[in-house]
Amino acid sequence: MEKIRKYWNRPSRSAYVFIAPSIILLILFNIIPLIMAFGLSFFDVPITMNHATFVGWDNFVEAFHDPRFINSLKVTAIFTGIEVPVQVLGALVIAAFISKNNKRNKFLRAVYFLPVICSATVIGIMWRMILHSNIGFITAALQSMGLGKINFMNTPGLTIFVISFISIWRSFGISTIIYVTAIQQVSPSLFEAAQMDGAGKILQFLHITVPSIRPTFWYIMMTRFAGALQIFDIIYVTTNGGPNYTTESTVSYIYSRAFSSNSSMGYASAMSVVLFIIIMFITVLMYRRMVKEQSGDMSR
Repeated sequence: MEKIRKYWNRPSRSAYVFIAPSIILLILFNIIPLIMAFGLSFFDVPITMNHATFVGWDNFVEAFHDPRFINSLKVTAIFTGIEVPVQVLGALVIAAFISKNNKRNKFLRAVYFLPVICSATVIGIMWRMILHSNIGFITAALQSMGLGKINFMNTPGLTIFVISFISIWRSFGISTIIYVTAIQQVSPSLFEAAQMDGAGKILQFLHITVPSIRPTFWYIMMTRFAGALQIFDIIYVTTNGGPNYTTESTVSYIYSRAFSSNSSMGYASAMSVVLFIIIMFITVLMYRRMVKEQSGDMSR
């Protein structure tokens, strides 16, 4: 017992005791399901999982010949193309305005961060009511201004932009706070020197703030890409993929094929693997760029 106590008494080893619960949860709810998804993707398995038939690569072949799956990839790509640039660049600009520690900026940070801690279900229901074609506040206001009755949640070509707005509004605060933290780490002497040289706020932002927080920029870009490609909760609560599958993301389609009446856990797992590979490929590229930026900052 004394040898065991001495072994775990070292900080470098006792730390594993404290992170053990998180590691166990990670293994149970992330690693094991991931391995099972890879395994199930080669089988024809119903939702009851009482039998399984090996089909090899058939599920993957079917996925790339499935118009609805291809459409879901397109919808996800459109959503990502809208959400990520606005999220990453918009949060950077807002963070630059509220980076100083005063009462007004602290209040604004709290306001921006409030939607982050709210449930996606609550946010989805709230915006669905606000934008409702009959009882929605915004719809009624636009109609009173003579702009006509706009059905935000059931108009092909428009609804995907509405979903993107809701998603940005929900997660905008976390990106902003991360940027604020990074900006506050930039040496004030750099801004003072630039100001003495006659550089205005915009030039200071472009030539000091932006270059100094490039690793943070790539981190937010990487996490937002991964999050956008997995969008599900907001879509499920607001439109459930409608109208006519114009807002059905890849995860939404995977969910419907896994748990609907014609469920196929094997086929859904195969689509999950395809999405995993796409996310992993993009994440690795961005992670390498982020590490490169950090290495460049350290060398300077």
